[in-house]
Amino acid sequence: MTVGQAEPAFQEAVRAVTQETGAGRLAALRGLGDLVAGHPGLRSRAVAALADGLRASTDADGWDTDARREAGRVLAVLLRPAAQTPAGSVDPGVDPEPPSAVDLDLRAATLVDLDLAGAVLGAARFADARFLGATSFADARFTGVADFVRTLWHGSARFTRARFLDHAAFGRARFRADADFTDTRFAAFAWFGRGEDEWWEDDPAWETVEETSPASWDEPNETDPHWPVAVLMGDYQEWSEGGDGARFVGPVSFRQARFAGPTWFFKARFAAAATFRQARFAGPVHLDQPTVDLTAATWAGAADDGPVCWPLGWTPAPAGPDGAQLVPDDSVRPYAGQLADADPDVRRAGLAALADLGDARPELRQRVVDAVCGYLRMPLSFDLAGPRTDGQAAELELRRTAQRILAARLRPSTDAPGGPHWPGMDLMLCGATLVDLDLGGCHVGHADFTGVQFHGDTRFAASVFTAATFTLGGGVGRASFHGPVSFVGARLDRRCSVREVLGEVAGRAGMVLVLDEAVSSPG
Repeated sequence: MTVGQAEPAFQEAVRAVTQETGAGRLAALRGLGDLVAGHPGLRSRAVAALADGLRASTDADGWDTDARREAGRVLAVLLRPAAQTPAGSVDPGVDPEPPSAVDLDLRAATLVDLDLAGAVLGAARFADARFLGATSFADARFTGVADFVRTLWHGSARFTRARFLDHAAFGRARFRADADFTDTRFAAFAWFGRGEDEWWEDDPAWETVEETSPASWDEPNETDPHWPVAVLMGDYQEWSEGGDGARFVGPVSFRQARFAGPTWFFKARFAAAATFRQARFAGPVHLDQPTVDLTAATWAGAADDGPVCWPLGWTPAPAGPDGAQLVPDDSVRPYAGQLADADPDVRRAGLAALADLGDARPELRQRVVDAVCGYLRMPLSFDLAGPRTDGQAAELELRRTAQRILAARLRPSTDAPGGPHWPGMDLMLCGATLVDLDLGGCHVGHADFTGVQFHGDTRFAASVFTAATFTLGGGVGRASFHGPVSFVGARLDRRCSVREVLGEVAGRAGMVLVLDEAVSSPG
């Protein structure tokens, strides 16, 4: 039977999938899969019909958890290579083999226990999708652009041995459980940085941008920063600008991954172990988070390829046949990556080693500050308002220690007990959760506080900044204060007042904002 002969049955199958509910919809989904298995020429249209259903809102009639799980199962069968040709068919009347990859549009879809292991996809559009349960793209092959920006992963995510033949974008993706990219290949740009798109002024996408629905921001201890979905092309002048990057709460593995193009983890955050052991990098790299393990990783790029940034404590050795191996940097000992250790006592020793290193070597101070800021940007996975385990209490005290180390060295007092003054330091704390931060009297260069969650008592009294940002402007990327905060005598910018710099920051109940000219509470 040809596609034309199967068309009426196909139309009826799609109608049933759309209109049936409950058990009827489950049967309709299976029927659609069985029909297309014998007529691969219908595969692209069937995939599109299934995607339409999965993009339906969670309160849509009949698209419950069971229906979404079954639709995902049928989708997986259609996207695997075995679906391209009917088994045992040599009849010349059978439709010719379709293209090996099918485009898939699951933007803002809610997906349940999705298993696309071994699937072959063309352009894969998953922006703003929610993945419930365990998800697998193991051994999947992405032949077009793979867009996973702003996705939310509630369960484990497996990309083991996946192949990305074009750009792969995971900007501002949130992984709440473990993520496995072991032996994954990235042939082009691997982007785990900020999650906003950049569009030209005349891009028609602006007409529907308000219809984009990112997953709700319900992370522990955090008020929604309202990170932007898109910005006007040219608003960001540098790669370092913009909102938050990918966020990994559980362990993540990029062991033996291969990055053939630029590898961008700038502003990404790792709350647990992040292993890049035996990974291979071949282009520009920005991967400076202090929890990263680069044992036996290699870099085959060149100094003029573009920016290259590794965590403090790691450095490329002289290049060999496979490139330069990343090795511990003996020049910064006794610091040796202790902030990546799971033991809080080891991390405490690492913070002390960093402070001593910066005191003794002024040329390393900004890198030390960056490492401590990177530690403070690690997501805090437990609720500050609830009871704490001994381990959680130790982690919270370590964060306070890291804050005190910075503050003591940013105050210009010559008799400061915390060590010598470190002038001109920049603070990159985008998205951090800070508790009882006291930068009173500190002198700082540029500071990025966009999306920061300030808990407890926060003090900026008499502090001086070359420039500080607390929002991205227009109410997006805004910091939140969850308790009292003082800016008495502070200068946050050389040209703007404190009120102008703060803009539309968010204030939770109990916030008291103290300025020179007024005391105000949130409305």
